[in-house]
Amino acid sequence: MKYATFSADGDTFFGVITDSGAIALNEAFPDYASLYEVIAAGAFDQLSGAAEGKPVTHKGFKYEMVMPDARRILCVGVNFPDRNAEYKDGSEQPKHMSLFPRFASGFTGHDCPLIRPPENHTLDYEGEVAVVIGKGGRRISQQGAYDHIAALTLCNEGTIRDWVRHAKFNVTQGKNWDNSGAMGPWLVPFTDTAQLDDARIQTHVNGELRQNDTLNRMMFPIRREIEYISTFMTLQPGDIIVTGTPTGAGARFDPPKYLVPGDVVEVSVEGIGTLRNTVEDEQP
Repeated sequence: MKYATFSADGDTFFGVITDSGAIALNEAFPDYASLYEVIAAGAFDQLSGAAEGKPVTHKGFKYEMVMPDARRILCVGVNFPDRNAEYKDGSEQPKHMSLFPRFASGFTGHDCPLIRPPENHTLDYEGEVAVVIGKGGRRISQQGAYDHIAALTLCNEGTIRDWVRHAKFNVTQGKNWDNSGAMGPWLVPFTDTAQLDDARIQTHVNGELRQNDTLNRMMFPIRREIEYISTFMTLQPGDIIVTGTPTGAGARFDPPKYLVPGDVVEVSVEGIGTLRNTVEDEQP
């Protein structure tokens, strides 16, 4: 099943997405206000049972960022071999992964516009898979890492490139412009290792294939990411790890191919879905 956060008539809901519409499940979980709270409470597995036999409640709705109240989002940077080579600095594969935080306010939902700010027009795309932690833990082994994943989703980790260069060791300000990225459309329960081990991620811009790679080529596989991150912090249910983007971001073309209003960006992984967004300039 596909679980999403969506809005209609001024209200926000979480529930199941079907071919004919959405089924809101808020009334079935009165103690939880969001998918994040459902996962944090360990009730994610109950969602499918709650949806059985229920009719569609909404045919017209707007997708929201799939977990708009997520408290901790960690992103892994430069995680594909070709991506490391794109920097043209002669560096070998790093010993440890690069990490940086993103905040939920920087993401919009599926079929919503990415917003290009007036301060800088170097808005770029990064297609990625994100994993949602369902079982917390500290010093998690690689062997047991997948047991801690509840769900998968897609991320367009939109970046204002010039602003990641404002400081020597800090990319945070270029990675957190409001509504510069997207996450969704929905959460897909993680039930099979093949969902990650055999996954191919592709990013299209206006129909042109820009990014195309498989997760098994990551320099730091997802098992290692969970092991490493849980060494220094206790992972908690509802935490999100954005796992890394392949080569082919707009900044790496000559000249760069940054996003402009009217562009359509699609991030796809078979078995998860397609996250689609347009691009608009921020309105005063």
